[in-house]
Amino acid sequence: MGRELSVVGGGVIGLACALAATDAGWTTTVYDVGPSARAAHVAGGMLGCLGEGHPGEGRLLDVSSQSAALWPDFLSRLGDPAVHTATDSILLAASSTDFAYLDDQVAFVRDRLPAASLTRSTGSELRRTEPSLGRGLAGGYLAEGEGAVDNRLLIDALAAALRTNGGHIVDAVVDDPTELPGDRVLIAAGLGSAALARVAGAGIPVHGEKGEILRLRRTRWSVPPPTHVIRGRRHGRSVYLVPRADGVVVGATQYEAQGPDDREPQAVGVADLLADAIAVMPGLSSYELAEAAAGIRPSSADGLPVVQRIDDRLLVATGHGRNGIALAPWTASRVIELLA
Repeated sequence: MGRELSVVGGGVIGLACALAATDAGWTTTVYDVGPSARAAHVAGGMLGCLGEGHPGEGRLLDVSSQSAALWPDFLSRLGDPAVHTATDSILLAASSTDFAYLDDQVAFVRDRLPAASLTRSTGSELRRTEPSLGRGLAGGYLAEGEGAVDNRLLIDALAAALRTNGGHIVDAVVDDPTELPGDRVLIAAGLGSAALARVAGAGIPVHGEKGEILRLRRTRWSVPPPTHVIRGRRHGRSVYLVPRADGVVVGATQYEAQGPDDREPQAVGVADLLADAIAVMPGLSSYELAEAAAGIRPSSADGLPVVQRIDDRLLVATGHGRNGIALAPWTASRVIELLA
């Protein structure tokens, strides 16, 4: 069996698969175009499956729960505690209508994952858990074990672990994956994976979903960032607040991208995110707006990641949508199975 692997894509999926391959004895080289095209560069870094469980997405919930179980060992493998920014989440509803939506979502999750740790709470009870939350919120659920990572520190830690393990990262644009050296080639280039697969004669049905995030930086007059991931629902819109060492990441909008270069944030998306975030956590009004960015997530038609062989030499891992970081350990494990 061949033991040399080329990986196209230096985001979380590509690096996670490359690291797993080096652990399995493969000589691995990653071809990376840099952060501008990475979906993981514009992300919150939430790891859980409970807050992402939606009726009609049962198979995705099953895969997400399998990946969530792999994350503790995955973090230990990286050996950088700064990557992990939160351990638990709060699923928060601003109104009674929003709360009814959460109740339906949680009922679906509990039906498939009976052991899920989800505690229903009033708004005042959640404020005792997370004092920075605003008053007048209807309530929600405490989701234990639903943590988060710093997406950019995660990429750095993966790259460092790969190099330490003997892997290589090359700055290069790849147009034809069939011309790369190695016994196997993994295409993990996000939205660009479809075009690369077409060169090899394969059709990979993924489309781009645009999403905006904000990075808010704490000032010396600000309240501290939350200690939990806050997954809020307000006026039917979703908003999340994910802790960082210097503030929070606020996200995320989601709509069809107008092309592979549609990466500029729109004013309406930024305005909605700020309004919802400050309503959920009023203390954010004193934070600085450090960054407003948009990324394009590669999404499949059914929401499930596309991790499969193209032929005897080529493999592909893409289509993770909004769950790319959360599904990284599961994807790496599946790729190692395909390589074997």
